[in-house]
Parts: sequence; structure tokens; C-alpha cells
Amino acid sequence: MKQLCLAALVAATRIAYAGADRFVEPSLEHGFNEMYNLAFSEAHRCFQSWEREHPDDPRGPVFDAAAYLFAEFDRLRILQSQFLIDDRSFLRTTPLAADPTIKTAFARALERTKSLSEARLQQNPHDEIALFATVLRYGLQADYDSLIAKQNIRALKGTKEGTRVAEQLLSLYPDCYDAYLASGVENYLLSQKSAPIRWLLNVAGAGTDKERGITRLRITAQKGVYLQPYAKLLLAIAALRDSNTGEAERLLADLATRFPRNRLYRDELAKVKSKR
Repeated sequence: MKQLCLAALVAATRIAYAGADRFVEPSLEHGFNEMYNLAFSEAHRCFQSWEREHPDDPRGPVFDAAAYLFAEFDRLRILQSQFLIDDRSFLRTTPLAADPTIKTAFARALERTKSLSEARLQQNPHDEIALFATVLRYGLQADYDSLIAKQNIRALKGTKEGTRVAEQLLSLYPDCYDAYLASGVENYLLSQKSAPIRWLLNVAGAGTDKERGITRLRITAQKGVYLQPYAKLLLAIAALRDSNTGEAERLLADLATRFPRNRLYRDELAKVKSKR
């Protein structure tokens, strides 16, 4: 049962969208850059301003929800490499100490996302923005359920549904390069478990192909927009799991240069350098 915690990082992959230049919005991109720089108040300001100016666009509230979740990740030190590499930390079942204010704001943002997305999909089932927001909504909630609340079965269900919508999105809009992150992390991380567990996950509909996972992560790292930095961090963690410190150092150095206010990238880079 503990292995279902893997749904956490699978779910994190759903923060996916907008690889094509036609969907790059400078204010939203700025909000993501602030989020990666751990400037969460500025990120919220950008996303909430977008929501006020575009009240029928679910990207505003769902990106705002992402900023709330990343703030909790930072506070609880969830994205540190030792948490993601050491199975003893990763597979713990005791819920973490969630911030109740952030939890409420996060839930409200996801509920607004659901309402706006469903309204658009009723008018057009192929609405790219609504499909993206739906993928992200499932993933963010699954992330919270698994990594913070430790509700692993619920997280796995959300992960599977988010993956289904992500594949639908990519079948319609294959140049949404950030969306490749979804099956990328799913296949890579779940491929790391023992053969019997991989068999059970395949029966449950989860992808467990390591090479497919790495390939898809690299697509987002090379061509993605909003999620490119996140894909690079996950590739760095994958490199550390494979003892490829050179590749990990290259990726982390790029992130540390691009986001100088993010102590996570600096600290992880220092750890890698100390292993030379």
C-alpha cells in the first residue's frame, strides 16, 4: 500500500500546458518565474490579476493553486533531492503539517478552476485551455493528497484521471510541450520500483516505462515554457538516482543561474559538487 505514494510525483506531472508560442502569455510566464524564484506573493499577484482581467479563463485560478502548492512544497522541503531519492522519506504515511490557510485557498482556487473549465468544455469539448486546466487541477489535488495529506489511494485515482485527460490534450494539440511532463514523470518514477509492483501498477493503468519517461521529460525540458524549469529539476533528480552527477550538476547549474533567489537549486547544486 505504501507504494501508492508514488502517485504523488506522478500527480505533480500534471502541471502541464502551453508549449506552443501561441499560448505564451507574458504575465502568466512572469508569474511562473516568480514562483520558481520562491516569490510566491508576486506569483499570486500575477495570477490573480490575470483572473480578474479574464474571468472566464481557468488558467488564472489553476496557476494560483499551483503557487499555493509550491509554497507548501517549499515550506515543508518536499522537493529536496533526499526526499525524492530516499524511499524512507518518500514512502512515509504520516500526514505532514499542512498550513490551514493555504489549504483553504488552494481548495477554493481548484473549485473555481473546475467550474470555469467545465463551462468551457460544455461549449467545446476540445477547448485546449479547459483541457489543460482540468489536467492541472487533477494533478495539483493529487500532489496535495499524496505528498502532504498522504491520501495515496485518492491521489492515485486523481493521477490516472489526470493522465487520461493529458493524453487527450496531446492527441489534439501535440505542440503543448509542457504536457509531455505528465507521462514522463509517471513512467520514469514508477519504473524504479520492483517488478511485482510495476506489474500491479500496469494493471491499474499506470505507465512504468523508464526510457519513455526520460524521453518525455526531455521534451518538456527542451521545448516547454511554464514547466521547463520543473522538468529540468526532475531530470536532475533522475540523474542523481542513476549516479550521473555530471548531468545533475549541469541541469542544476542552469536552474541556479536562471532563478538566483531559489535556495533549493543552489543547495542541491552544492550537494552535487561536494560529491566530486
